[in-house]
This record gives sequence, C-alpha cells and structure tokens, in this order.
Amino acid sequence: MTLVTETQRLQLHRLDTGDAAFILQLVNEPSWLEFIGDKGVRTLDDARAYIANGPVAMYASHGHGLYRVDLKSSGEAIGLCGLIKRDTLADVDIGYAFLPAHWGCGYAEEATRATLAHARDTLGMKRVVAIVTPTNARSIRLLEKIGLRYDRDFEARPGDITSLFAADL
Repeated sequence: MTLVTETQRLQLHRLDTGDAAFILQLVNEPSWLEFIGDKGVRTLDDARAYIANGPVAMYASHGHGLYRVDLKSSGEAIGLCGLIKRDTLADVDIGYAFLPAHWGCGYAEEATRATLAHARDTLGMKRVVAIVTPTNARSIRLLEKIGLRYDRDFEARPGDITSLFAADL
C-alpha cells in the first residue's frame, strides 16, 4: 500500500486490487449511483477489474489517480479522493466520494485540500477542475469552499448536463 499524502486525521493511499471489497461497497452506494453513475461493478472480480483498469492504469500512465482515504486512527477506508485525467477534459479533474456514514465530519474537505496541495507541490500542476452534477449541492459547496469556482455547464453525454468548476493552483 503506497502512501500518497496525509493530513492530521487521514491517509491517502494508492488503490490496489486488495481494495476490491471496499470499492464494491462504495460504487454501489445510492449517492454514488445518483451523482457519479453506475459503473456496473457487481462482484469482487468486477471491483478488481475497475481498480486495475481505472486507478492503477492511471497511476501508470499519468502518475496519479484516485486514492483510498483512510482514517489514521483506525485504518478504516472511508472514501476516495484523487486526480483523474479524462480524455474529455483539458485539465486534471479532482474527484471524491465518501461512504455516507462519514459525511458531515469534514473528511471530504480535508482530503480534497490535501489532494490539491499534492497536485501543486508534488506533481507541479497549475490548474485543476472538477465536474459535478448541478443538483449535487453538497459537492458544489465543498468545491467552492476549497477554492474552485464555477466555470461553465456542458453536455457530458447527450441530455446529461454537467457543471465544470476550476481553480488555478
């Protein structure tokens, strides 16, 4: 397990296929399905493939990706936060999702701030964007709190409007 960055309460690690059970749980949460979408992950094998073909492949090709967020106090995996290079966006996208039991504790803000600092200080990035469903008010508040500002709406897929937020680092 490779530590990427840490905060007072959290550690962010690179994912590996040993995280399959956690990923299976997270990507099937109702909030993930509503705001991020159904990734078709139904089994542990599906979760291992999702990890290998997504985050692990992105680490190899770009040097960054989604990271597992753990509580320092217990080692419990509580969410994902990281940097995603999408073919459809010019800039790297910060993405995050947490298990609902850990909402409202400030973990998402702490993890996203650490990820932005890692992007700037370690990876040398100058700009980061985020995409969000316009109805996801919690996520929009968080993006604004960490310094991203609304840039524009665009059609991610036909009939699917997505908002783009951006920040210069």
